[in-house]
Amino acid sequence: MSQQYANLINGEWVASTESSININPSHLSDIIGEYAQGNAQALGNAVLAARAAFPAWSTSGVQARADALERIANEILARREELGELLSREEGKTRVEGIGEVTRAGQIFRFFSGECLRLAGEVLPSVRPGIGIEVTREPVGVVGLITPWNFPIAIPAWKIAPALAFGNCVVFKPADLVPGSAWALSDIILRSGIPAGVFNLVMGRGSVIGEAMVNHAGIDAISFTGSVGVGRALALKCVASGKKVQLEMGGKNPQIILDDADLKQAVELSVQSAFFSTGQRCTASSRLIVTDHIHDRFIAAVKERLASLKVGDALAAGTDIGPVVSRAQLDQDLQYVDTATSEGAQLFVGGTAVKCHTGSGHEGYFMAPALIVGTDAHHRINREEVFGPVASVIRVRDYEEALAVANDTEFGLSAGIATSSLKYATHFKRHAQAGMVMVNLPTAGVDYHVPFGGRKGSSYGPREQGSYAKEFYTTVKTAYIMG
Repeated sequence: MSQQYANLINGEWVASTESSININPSHLSDIIGEYAQGNAQALGNAVLAARAAFPAWSTSGVQARADALERIANEILARREELGELLSREEGKTRVEGIGEVTRAGQIFRFFSGECLRLAGEVLPSVRPGIGIEVTREPVGVVGLITPWNFPIAIPAWKIAPALAFGNCVVFKPADLVPGSAWALSDIILRSGIPAGVFNLVMGRGSVIGEAMVNHAGIDAISFTGSVGVGRALALKCVASGKKVQLEMGGKNPQIILDDADLKQAVELSVQSAFFSTGQRCTASSRLIVTDHIHDRFIAAVKERLASLKVGDALAAGTDIGPVVSRAQLDQDLQYVDTATSEGAQLFVGGTAVKCHTGSGHEGYFMAPALIVGTDAHHRINREEVFGPVASVIRVRDYEEALAVANDTEFGLSAGIATSSLKYATHFKRHAQAGMVMVNLPTAGVDYHVPFGGRKGSSYGPREQGSYAKEFYTTVKTAYIMG
């Protein structure tokens, strides 16, 4: 019998009549545990608990909040190897990537521990004599957090930490595919000393828990990271009910390679961006836009670099790329490869389901990284987010065409350029239609203390992370005082 894990509501672990089995995508016979599947009633109970806890927590001393977040950070960092292994076991990142993500989660909580003490306001004079004005920030209220499966502890951390730091209460719904990391994080938060009801975990299907969360009048704001379709539908309902809403919905990120780029550097940053973490990152550079004179050398060098990578068990030594997270995701990735070739593109390397290359012999959802060449900017492979180890190459004449192709997308999360030209780098930073721009760096990988987010169809609402998080998790109050 596998271990069973309950929901956390009002400071207590609450069992459910339904559960889901959490399976290791590297090793399909390895069951991580059975995790509660909540329902609308469980969600309602969590909201009631959060609302009851809000008056005291929202007006509590900032030092108490800072201390609680520091304790959470300390435990995460002390257990980074254990938690990183759990993350890799359930999501498919390599062990190194899993430990790195856990480390980032701890750093996020530590940063927001400090932000508790840095929430500043303004004192302004009135145009009327004898009157003073104070502009302050207060917590929004009860915040619903909906997170995806690809970063099962970092994304929850960068939503939960600022929510708690600024005095909000939380109802947290993690992705159904990766409940293990969410449960472990929730257990740490429970033992940090925060009052019952301030933080609640309700696991379950998005169609059940997410829907109930959006419709519940007791939730004041929702932060969502996930697919475009779900995010847009959620936003409409939030606006109709007056909820504050923040959306992160993915990308189709361009990586430009100019003729003057350092070839070795360009290959490495492109491979890291497109294929590491199995390509399952919203910031992955899935469109490689390459100018004429470097094109052939670039794709040959990428092919050679991919041949050196080992696909296999996420926890095995020597693995570079782990499995895709699920059978459905693997099937989707393979279908995109088939669609690209049917539209006239060439599968240059990879693009097939494979057995584990790292010697474990386990059955899992493994895929050879796919490089697709000869694509057109209007091919489906260049319009839609694949979310797997798949990159397409678009050949262009020069920088001007490369920029136009890079911006020709409904998304605008991250964009990169590889060049030795200060002129082109400077122009690209200003004219790339993306929220984050990388020069001679991978498009994936951002610091925890700076704003994260995009433009166009990638993001909606205030930025996440860093000091900019206060824009979503607080509301502004203006007070007038007669002297």
